[in-house]
Amino acid sequence: MSEAGATSRSAGLPHAGRPALGGPPAAVALRVACSGAGFARARGFTRDTLRAWSLDHRGDDAVLVITELIANAVTHAVPPAAAGAPEIRLGLALGPGDLTLTVSDPGDNMPVFNPSDGSALREHGRGLCIVDALAEEWGWTPRPPAGKTVWATLSTRPLT
Repeated sequence: MSEAGATSRSAGLPHAGRPALGGPPAAVALRVACSGAGFARARGFTRDTLRAWSLDHRGDDAVLVITELIANAVTHAVPPAAAGAPEIRLGLALGPGDLTLTVSDPGDNMPVFNPSDGSALREHGRGLCIVDALAEEWGWTPRPPAGKTVWATLSTRPLT
C-alpha cells in the first residue's frame, strides 16, 4: 500500500462490538511493555485470543505482523529517554471475514515502507515489507493530539 492510501481507515479498532450472544468479545486490547517480556506477552495474547476466536490457522501470520509492528513502534516511535512507561497498545478486532491488528504508539512520524530494494539480506528495515506481504491491507492513522495507530488486516478464511 502506498503512503497516499495509508490513512484510509479510522483510528482505533474499526470492528468494535460483540459477536453473537455468548461469544467472545469482537475486540480486545493490551498495553505492551517495551521489553522482551512485553513482546512475549503480546505474542501469547495474540495466540490465545485467536485460539478463543477459532482462528488458530491465522496465528503464525498474526503473531509475525504484531511482532513487526510492535518492534517498529519501540524502535521508531518511543523516545529513547521517555519519562515513565511509554504507551504502546495492541488491539485485535474481529470483523465479518477479517481480523484487524493494531499497534498504537506515541510517535507522530509516519511509518516508512521501503519495498524490495535488492538488499533482502539486510538486518533491519524489512518489517513493513513482511507486514505488506502477509496482510490483505495495512496503513496508519494519526491519533490526535499525539501518536498514531498502525493497522493491518488479515483474512479469516481458512488457508487452503
